[in-house]
Amino acid sequence: MRLLLTLVLAAAFCAQAEQPSSTPMPDPKNIAKAREILKEVPVIDGHNDLPWQFRKHSNALERVDISLVDLRTNCSKADLVTDFPRLRAGGVGGQFWSVYIPPELTNAVAVQAVLEQIDVVHRLVAKYPDQLELALTADDVERIQRKGKIASLIGMEGGHSINNSLAVLRMTYDLGARYMTLTHTKNIDWADAATDKPLHHGLTEFGEAVVHEMNRLGMLVDISHVSEDTMKAALRVSKAPVIFSHSNARALCDHVRNASDDVLKMLAKNNGIMMVNFYPEYLIDSNREWYRAEHREKKRLQETIKDEDKLDAALAEWRKTNPEPHHASIADVANHIDHICKVAGVDHVGIGSDYEGFDGPPEGLEDVSKYPDLFAELIRRGHSDDDIKKIAGLNILRVLHDAEKVSKSMR
Repeated sequence: MRLLLTLVLAAAFCAQAEQPSSTPMPDPKNIAKAREILKEVPVIDGHNDLPWQFRKHSNALERVDISLVDLRTNCSKADLVTDFPRLRAGGVGGQFWSVYIPPELTNAVAVQAVLEQIDVVHRLVAKYPDQLELALTADDVERIQRKGKIASLIGMEGGHSINNSLAVLRMTYDLGARYMTLTHTKNIDWADAATDKPLHHGLTEFGEAVVHEMNRLGMLVDISHVSEDTMKAALRVSKAPVIFSHSNARALCDHVRNASDDVLKMLAKNNGIMMVNFYPEYLIDSNREWYRAEHREKKRLQETIKDEDKLDAALAEWRKTNPEPHHASIADVANHIDHICKVAGVDHVGIGSDYEGFDGPPEGLEDVSKYPDLFAELIRRGHSDDDIKKIAGLNILRVLHDAEKVSKSMR
């Protein structure tokens, strides 16, 4: 009996030891300190996919009231993590709203879709003028923040949306787009994506022309989602600082979409910024294979299930029998920030949560109200007030200002 009890206790100890390390509960004093810092320098988040959530409802803004905390009462499709009360609690003063369209949409259909998504952002700003204001420059961001509103910037996710046309690129800029992610998950005619087979091994001649035109316009070149060859090509070609709007460090999570230390060093020389992503697949290696299996299952289900609600239900059943092996935490996000600071420097890191673009956020970062908790963890680790200000917003503001200077010099 004593032997049996010993074996049971040993097994329990081993099972406990295999669990991922948890983050200590945030110190209320550090949270309070973080909130005070964010009053001075609010969070500017590089990537939130809220506009796509509206597209699931035919872009009918009346279907979802983001002035409410509990969105489940008025949005049957998804439990969103973004609304004004939680944005305010999170200390958010600037947000790049992603105007994403799937890479399966191509040619003129892609152009129409991205224009419709840009229209969503304009309509959101018009619907909530007491909360949001469209920002077109770095000065706009700071001016809008001083008014107590959330500066709303537009980020295009995927170069397929311009349909190989510099004219379309220019027109999206005129409509307010201030960055473009060169690819999404699939290669395009002029650039390779991280998650596709190499085709161009970087940028084509036209791809370089796109980067130059973005520099001339003052549109940030975003190299999230692109292959390493494309990252390096864009960093070599761009005359202005580039951004990763929502990416992580490959040294900590070996996903092809993440950036190697070599790329991080190039980013520092370019004076650009990596805005850290909260998506667990890009945070910890133990989750990468599980997410790959989930993606394969979703693709398999899509072959026979066309209704999105039924597809989500079938995928939820798969998750019940194939649970996530570990769950990422706020500590994992802080680890990526620390690594980028170590390799590239604290001047080259920011926040690009990817909220509304994935399910299952890290423990401790369940919604947009949790940014102070992340900064409290960084304070616990020894980051200074100046570090927090840079990571929260000053770094991306500097990049915006620098891109505008380059644009003026090219015109």
